[in-house]
Formats: sequence, structure tokens, C-alpha cells
Amino acid sequence: MDTSAVRHTLRLAVMAASVSAVRLATWNVNSVKQRVPRLLPWLDERQPDVVCLQEIKLADDAFTELLGADLESRGYQAAVYGEPRWNGVAILSRAGLDDVVQGLEGAPGFPEPEARAVAATCGGVRVHSVYVPNGREPDSDHYRYKLAWLGALEQVVRGGPDAAVVCGDMNIAPTDSDVFDPAAYVGQTHVTGPERAALASLESAGLHDVVRDHWPDRRIFTYWDYRAGMFHQDLGMRIDLVLATDSVAGRVQAAWVDRQARKGTGPSDHAPVIVDLDEAPEGDIGPVVPPPSATGGRNRSVKLPQSRR
Repeated sequence: MDTSAVRHTLRLAVMAASVSAVRLATWNVNSVKQRVPRLLPWLDERQPDVVCLQEIKLADDAFTELLGADLESRGYQAAVYGEPRWNGVAILSRAGLDDVVQGLEGAPGFPEPEARAVAATCGGVRVHSVYVPNGREPDSDHYRYKLAWLGALEQVVRGGPDAAVVCGDMNIAPTDSDVFDPAAYVGQTHVTGPERAALASLESAGLHDVVRDHWPDRRIFTYWDYRAGMFHQDLGMRIDLVLATDSVAGRVQAAWVDRQARKGTGPSDHAPVIVDLDEAPEGDIGPVVPPPSATGGRNRSVKLPQSRR
């Protein structure tokens, strides 16, 4: 018997009666075309109801051609805002998909608008899947673009409904505890004062960092560079976040990083973040599943080059 199919059928039956219990996930897949052999089995195993994807790196029609039938067979609708080579975001939902909006009102381009945000209402919650600009170098034009883009995101959130989540690759580590060694990032983006201030301003719109709130004192990363064994030494950073308004944050029963999805052959350099609302099928597991077997310490002479997108 295909137990994953049975779980899928039972979950759909429960959702038909109510969409209140939702498993929400966010994952920077770093090219959905490359990640199909990992993404589809992951959907079958983890059974998320709403998934925010970043860096899909496909135009909308190419995404649908690649994954449309496989997603439909699993009960997902998709809202996509893509580009042929870079960026691109999507929302997959089995909890409804209404009022889809591509992009951010008032957001700057570089110089043209980029596919970095898509929003939809899923099960009564406004869901934003975002891929925040990298910033490239402090004080560069791209860095200023990043800060302005975050300001536009904040205004959209402030003008939105009370029940909302912002999920995605924020390209900002909120505090020094969210990187393996602050000294390794001196002079780089992701950790500068203005970036963190922009993220804090976004959160001041009534958003809670639900993973950090759930695990305030734990070592948690979501991204590890492919090079130099960073993943196996757990030399990473936490830049993939789920930010939720009060009404959603109060429903969180579990919040964790699916480190298993970063292991093995052909992974993304990011791990999914999973948040269970109202019910937690595996219980309150976490914060990182499975935990790393080795942990690199601080005060290492390691620099972590960042992507330039």
C-alpha cells in the first residue's frame, strides 16, 4: 500500500471539512528545474498545505509546463511570478488560492521590475512569498535597491489584512546569533545595520519571527554555502524566515527547519522552513530536523561568499 498516498487522501478529506489546520512551508529551491527530483518527493513526504518557493528561475509558462500536472495531481494550485533565468517566486496551495497579486505596489526595479514577490489568500491568510534582493555590496546601488524594496514590502504589509504571513529568503540574518560567526561577515551584506533596521521596521508592522520566537536560544540556520564543507560543519546563516501577524503567530504549534532536505544528492543550498498552524502532525519537533552531527565553532578564519543576485 502507498502510505504517502493514503496520508495525502486523508489530509485532503480533513481539509474539505476545514482549512484551519495548515502546514505552511517556505523554500528557496535555487532553480526549480534542477530541484524537481527533490521537490516532488518532499511534497509527498512532508505534505505541506501551502508552500512558498523562491528562486524558481523559470518563466510562468515554463513553470506550468514543468510542474503543472504533477502539482495538480497532488491537489495544489499555483500562483507564479517568474523570470527565465533569475529570481522568480511561487505559492503552491491546497488551502485555496485567491486574489493573486504579482509584484509589490510601489517597489523599485533594477532598473526594471524583478520577479521577487507574489501574494495570495490561502485558507483565510494573506500569504506573501518573497525573494529579497541580495544587496551585493554595502552602499552599492543594489544595496540601496534592497533597502527600498524592503520599504515597499513593509507598506504592502501595513495596508493588508490582519491575518498575514511573509515567507521567504530575506537575505538578512536578523541578529549575530543567526550566523555561524559574525566575524566571517564583516564587510559583507546580510548583516549590516541598515539591512537589519529595514527588517526590524518590517516586523514592526505587526509581524513575528515565528521560528526564533519558538526557539529563542537555539542555533538555527537555513542556508549553507555549497563550498568547503560548510553544510557538514553547520557553518551557515538563518536568512529564510516566516514572519506572521498576531492572529497567525498565535496558531503556531511547531516551527522548524527541515535540514533533511538539504542533505544528499542535488540539494538546494537552502533548507525548507516548516510551520504548523493549529495542529502539529509530528508534534513540536525542532528546531532543526535532523540536528547536525558536527557543529563548527566561532573564531574560524572563514569567509562565506554571497550570491550576487
